[in-house]
Amino acid sequence: MTTRSTHPAWGVLASTRYLPRLRLERSAMLAQHQWMAPGLRGLAKGRRSMASWDEDGVTMAVEAGRRLLQALPGTAPQELTLASTTLPFADRLNAGVVAAALGLPEQTAVRDVAGSTRCALTELAAALRQPAASTRLVLASERRVPRPASAQEMIAGDGAAGIAVGQGHVLATCVGAASLHADFVDHFRETGREHDYGWEERWVRDEGYLKLAVTAFKRCLGDAGIAAADIAHFVMPSPLPKANEAVARKLGVAPAAVVSTGHEDGGDLGSAQALAMLDVALRAAEPGALILVGAFSSGCDALLLRRTDLPCAGPVPEPGKAETSYLKYLSFTGQIELEWGMRAEMDNKTALTAAWRDRPRMARFEGGRCAACGTVQFPRSALCVNPECRAEGQQQPLSLADTPARVLSHTSDFLAYTPHPPFQFGHVDFEGGGRVLMEFADTDAGELQVGLPLRMVYRIKEFDRQRGFRRYFWKATPVRGAL
Repeated sequence: MTTRSTHPAWGVLASTRYLPRLRLERSAMLAQHQWMAPGLRGLAKGRRSMASWDEDGVTMAVEAGRRLLQALPGTAPQELTLASTTLPFADRLNAGVVAAALGLPEQTAVRDVAGSTRCALTELAAALRQPAASTRLVLASERRVPRPASAQEMIAGDGAAGIAVGQGHVLATCVGAASLHADFVDHFRETGREHDYGWEERWVRDEGYLKLAVTAFKRCLGDAGIAAADIAHFVMPSPLPKANEAVARKLGVAPAAVVSTGHEDGGDLGSAQALAMLDVALRAAEPGALILVGAFSSGCDALLLRRTDLPCAGPVPEPGKAETSYLKYLSFTGQIELEWGMRAEMDNKTALTAAWRDRPRMARFEGGRCAACGTVQFPRSALCVNPECRAEGQQQPLSLADTPARVLSHTSDFLAYTPHPPFQFGHVDFEGGGRVLMEFADTDAGELQVGLPLRMVYRIKEFDRQRGFRRYFWKATPVRGAL
């Protein structure tokens, strides 16, 4: 049966996933650990996604959110949920930082959710089961820091994913859902600790996935009156090798329907994994195809969707850049302290009062356009910078966050401190006017050239390690293929 998208319905409006550009070679990790953990060899295939020093759960969620909004031009979401088990702030609304960077109105309802790696799918299922007049964004983002030489370090990856739910011409509609809660502790992390503690894998697979998860899936299918053999795409995230295949067999789902976990070129994204794999399934599914998606952690959520004939909009992650320096990874995650010299000895205290007053510029990269002559400038000021105009009080707000740009000049400084030398900066020329001295991010040696196309990315600007605060701002990065 084909579900047509000619009539508005409540369901999935758009989906996306984001992976950082760097991909850490697992063979490079094994080379550092095999002297004491040779058993990791079986996990040392492919690459895992690796966040740069200036990426975290907030910045990756912003990137996923921007891609959702690009796929839904003109849409103004009324709700935003950020799901993660590794949010950078314990007592600050992380979703609020994301919403501000996305330019969402201040009346947007925003919230953080955590507690387990299935929290994102729980929120998605709740949104799909409760039709409303508003469009909702469900974002999930993880940057976990596993213990060195652990299996989780090999398996985990950094990344984000997002789903937009609302009324309209949808990608998929909800056919059924089921939820099962159980204090089944396969892994845990105490508040204040950095690393997870995991239990024996076979017990987790046999007692958890093959009993609890299977029960939730059977309830979902039974309530919807759907046979497991009719499932075209089966989405089951699992850090345990082939656990998803074992669940599919027990359910009676065809082996060809099992969606890959993406271990070879990304890894397990924690709370974002279910949404990321669902994005893969939505892009591959034929009209009318049934997609069964679940997430297991302290119980299990199961969700059954039916694909429409509407094509998926928006980009998919780029292939990424191979990284072979395990030492760089440890430095970026803060698990090793390097000697950076006196230039790194700075007190980066953020004046929160000034940050509040300057929030449009910091959060949304807001400059100004002169209403009298059309000159674009950053930052916005009382007077137009055009010497032939100099109009006073004519600056209209203008965000440069999504404006195409090019390199006007560039400098690589090996003396200034940055967690990823050299410090690269230069003047950026924006399409339609405006020139800004900016920092570059995610560039290769020799890549920066005058005229190189650029796009803006939201990143960590500075850490205040004395007080545990991080300041965000926009940086420029090269445009490479599909964004």
